[in-house]
Amino acid sequence: MRKKTTAAVICGLLCVCPALGSPSTTEAFNSSMDFRQVVRKAKNQVFPAVVFVRCIRENFDEGKRQTQEVSGSGVLISPRGEFLTNWHVVHKAIEVRCLLHDGRAFKGEVVGSDKDTDLALVKLNLPDSAKDLPYAQFGNSDQLEEGEFVMAMGAPWGLSRSVSIGIISCTNRYLPDNSQYSLWLQTDCAISPGNSGGPLVNTRGEIVGINSRGYLSGGDMAFAVPSSTARFISDQLREHGSVQWSWTGLQLQPLRDFNRNTYFEGTEGTIVAGTDKESPARRSGLQPRDRVLRIGDFSADALTDEDLPAIRTHLGTLPIGESVPLTVLRNGQELTMELIPRKKGKVEGEEYDCTRWDFAVKTINQFDNPDLHFLRPEGVFVYSVKYPGNAGGSLRSNDIILKIDSSEVQTLADVERIHKASLESIGKKHKVVFTLLRNGLRRQVVLDFLRDYSKE
Repeated sequence: MRKKTTAAVICGLLCVCPALGSPSTTEAFNSSMDFRQVVRKAKNQVFPAVVFVRCIRENFDEGKRQTQEVSGSGVLISPRGEFLTNWHVVHKAIEVRCLLHDGRAFKGEVVGSDKDTDLALVKLNLPDSAKDLPYAQFGNSDQLEEGEFVMAMGAPWGLSRSVSIGIISCTNRYLPDNSQYSLWLQTDCAISPGNSGGPLVNTRGEIVGINSRGYLSGGDMAFAVPSSTARFISDQLREHGSVQWSWTGLQLQPLRDFNRNTYFEGTEGTIVAGTDKESPARRSGLQPRDRVLRIGDFSADALTDEDLPAIRTHLGTLPIGESVPLTVLRNGQELTMELIPRKKGKVEGEEYDCTRWDFAVKTINQFDNPDLHFLRPEGVFVYSVKYPGNAGGSLRSNDIILKIDSSEVQTLADVERIHKASLESIGKKHKVVFTLLRNGLRRQVVLDFLRDYSKE
């Protein structure tokens, strides 16, 4: 177990080696403040703005619709009761309850959320008599350096609010499959379940990140969304209720790809690894191994993975439906191509609980279920199966439903209509035949729903 470093020891180290402190800490020391005063002042500026969040949300993970209570954190960013939290805290929430530092409790309404950056904006339902609330200011995460002291605030393990202290371990951590539009701030602050959505605060008392991920095994390692990303996303959610991402279907690879042991000559541009089926990128004529040099006037240089999120963000914020020129190098020759992005839209399908059949279905989404989308661009699949239950011996997760009896299935509404009709005729009929696509192979299975497992 790692020994906890006391504020006094840290203070002594800083007095001996001022270079260990962040610029803001050093300035504070120059004004004759010791480290404990720095921490206390910064904490007092932000701590009143921390929100303890409890949500009642739906999930269909066990083959049926059920509700569960989850807790997390948030931070007020305006006197009107707006606060930022994580997407995964309020996702599928049917009720959001919020506790403020002074003991007042309010319901919250999700203004908008963004799965791609794991951020959400929530607004408190305040009575007319409520006065302006305390709120925290954003700092500039782009100015952070490794070794700077930060504080993580939130509600770990559902225990209201707390604060922990540590340093910035890395300012531009790339996490495969989780760094599409933004790099992460890595810190050794204690961030536990429940801290999600709380602020990461610098010694100036400014929000420099939103706590999102923590790993407790193998040492303290936690990650926060940088404030530069959080500020942009909160503005989008406030204005539109969602982030207006554009989509090109362009898959990129850096010039120095250490993970794939692949290296390309030169230092300019980024490599086209591939293009998605029926995507704007494929329609523009882009091919694998093309080198994209410029997107309009934007230099698309990516030496390593850490450079890719900035390029993806630029692509994701291109005007939807408007043509943009791409300067591409192919076989040593520069070409100009036209790319017309389209709206990205939803990144997760909707769900439905097939009671008595004992399984849940979900619509296929190209971003959430790319493998299923490849087999069938539109449709419905088996999301989860209840055990014990009627579907347990016949259906499996990720089965794509093509037909139920003789009826074609294209949408969730088709499944809902057929399901409800079958329940109305249980006395006369208690079996249905499913035509499925399982692992790319077509097959038929029979589901007998005579038995009512909910009463057992």
